Amino acid sequence: MTPTPVDTRLWFRTYHETSAARARLICFPHAGGSASYYFPVSAALTPEFEVHAVQYPGRQDRRHEPLIETIEELADQIHTAMIPVMRGPVAFFGHSMGAVLAFEVARRFEESDGAGALAVFASGRRAPSILRDESARFRDDATIIEEMRALGGTDSRVLNDPEMREMVLPAIRNDYRAVESYRPATSARIAAPIVVLTAVDDPRTTVTEAQRWHEHTSGGGTIHTFDGGHFYLEQHSSRVIAVIADTLRDLVA
Repeated sequence: MTPTPVDTRLWFRTYHETSAARARLICFPHAGGSASYYFPVSAALTPEFEVHAVQYPGRQDRRHEPLIETIEELADQIHTAMIPVMRGPVAFFGHSMGAVLAFEVARRFEESDGAGALAVFASGRRAPSILRDESARFRDDATIIEEMRALGGTDSRVLNDPEMREMVLPAIRNDYRAVESYRPATSARIAAPIVVLTAVDDPRTTVTEAQRWHEHTSGGGTIHTFDGGHFYLEQHSSRVIAVIADTLRDLVA
């Protein structure tokens, strides 16, 4: 079967371009999230590193495009779109659902292209081998909105505005369904090191569950813990940036 053509320009947002970058960082948003979430990361890391934020279909300037219903299909399309971007040293950063996608896209590059990422930063997500019985996709809108308020990461103005809620809820429900039905093989692993970032008080994962990401790599890795809940990286943005930058400096030295 001939693969569907993918327009690379649709998939990535580069908010601060630079010709002097030592490496590129590809950032994958959380469930319901969009590329603009990583604007501050781009501003903080440029010009030493160039940040490309993935824009999933069905949100912001891609809001009229059909949503992609599975992690596997979304990873396939991102992998295809990313091929022109994979020049020189490249690392992946993903938060929550984005961590799963970063891992799956890294797997695809290693398995089909022979060249993988420098490292995968897995933030705010338990290891792929750890399954929980979650059923957010079966909840009503009000329950999902309350969960979003509790977790943080979504502008309260969006949640308080009925019209804006109607715009974002389909993507959120779709993403919850995709990540909750994700069932990788227990043997799924990559060669790139995995750098785990997690909060000690994250209701979505324990430190032990997050640390088990290292069972999915032959490249080793580290773990960095924070407080601040599921979206700890907003409270500790400077430290998160330091972890990313120091890791990339070591890898490209």
